[in-house]
Amino acid sequence: MVQVKLEFGGGLDAIVADRTKRLQVDAPVRTLGELITWVRRNCIREKHDMFAVSEATVRPGVLVLVNEVDWELEGTTRYELQPGDHVAFISTLHGG
Repeated sequence: MVQVKLEFGGGLDAIVADRTKRLQVDAPVRTLGELITWVRRNCIREKHDMFAVSEATVRPGVLVLVNEVDWELEGTTRYELQPGDHVAFISTLHGG
């Protein structure tokens, strides 16, 4: 179990339960890939495909930051979460 701060931006907050932009969660996960799966199952209330296209990765157009650093510099889904990590999911796609 790891305590993580989650943030949803760029409109993703609209599909999160309670339409919240920020959550602090205790998730039974070890890696960022496992966290994405957990968030998709436990935090996203509708339009799951707008967040993630598969269980362990986000859809194209969703920027992932770990402690304000692009997740690609941290090892993407393999990143080992640390207590207190701040993970932001930001949609770069805007509908009209």
